[in-house]
Amino acid sequence: MRRPATMKDVADAAGVAQSTVSRILNDAPVLIRVSEATRTRVRAIASELGYQPHPFARALRGAPSMLLGAVVRDITDPFFAPAIEALSLQAKERGYSVVLGHARATPDEALALTAVLEARQCDAIVLLGDLGEVPRLVEDLRKSHVRVVALWHGTQHHGHGFPTVSVDNRAGIRAALTHLTALEHRHIAFIGGDSHGDIRERKAAYVEYLREAGLEQPDGYIRDVPNGISGGEQALSALLKLRQRPTAIITATDILAMGAIHAAYENAVAVPEELSIVGFDDIPIAAAAVPTLTTVRMPLTEIVSAGVELAVGDGAWSTSGLGELPRLVFEPDLVVRRSTAKAAPQSPAGRGVRGN
Repeated sequence: MRRPATMKDVADAAGVAQSTVSRILNDAPVLIRVSEATRTRVRAIASELGYQPHPFARALRGAPSMLLGAVVRDITDPFFAPAIEALSLQAKERGYSVVLGHARATPDEALALTAVLEARQCDAIVLLGDLGEVPRLVEDLRKSHVRVVALWHGTQHHGHGFPTVSVDNRAGIRAALTHLTALEHRHIAFIGGDSHGDIRERKAAYVEYLREAGLEQPDGYIRDVPNGISGGEQALSALLKLRQRPTAIITATDILAMGAIHAAYENAVAVPEELSIVGFDDIPIAAAAVPTLTTVRMPLTEIVSAGVELAVGDGAWSTSGLGELPRLVFEPDLVVRRSTAKAAPQSPAGRGVRGN
């Protein structure tokens, strides 16, 4: 691999002084007039050689480094793959490159993230997911000199003192439950994950809706499990052992729903004939599940775009600390697919009645 082109390489190829190249590429004022033809030639040669100004050198000159830091709560969570892709595209449109960090690494690595991001002179940092599990990292970021914007920290959460961009979790859960009750489901369980802001809000919205609708919520209908395939499997296996089995389940994430669908298959419970399942997020694999997953879709691209705009856009949030922090909330949509159907008749023992 050849080494990256330097400013000296550009100067040698253009036949001008390195200081002239620096002034042209940085649009700096000059005492000696430089012709437009020379400016055009220098910029063309720089492009041809693939010259890129070093971010640290730019920062030392007081110019933006054009680096956007991104800290992901859990890089193994399938939800964050399209989120990172959207962030990279939105950053690129604004001329930024993304420096990616993973908050769910070892504790020492997580705590070192702030130093790494600052050393690379990031102009701003976007947090993807609630980082409440790593309070020291959050505190270090709060004390840092860079602008920080938090995505998916919940609408009622203050993003640890950062501006936030979120989805309306309550509206999404209510839309899913309205869909299930319209299908005559009256025994609806909830599979949640951990204590992150979004998950807490989705669980609270489920409890609120059932109370308002006068629907029974037997003991054991709320299952808190790790957010993963195995968590969904574990939760559904427990629900199927209840005397009053649910006829429908709403999950806090699509990945939990995938686990529930798999456990239903392993236990010979037909989805959706005997059990309807609804997810939340609409990750890409939701449309490829068997059956395809009914789920709450959030406007992911719009959320990421708003976060990047707050971080580095023309209307970027000020770090002066004056005024209320921006808190943007986006409305989700329910995507109805094949994992939900009309409630099956219930036997006295609470088990779905199979057809012959």
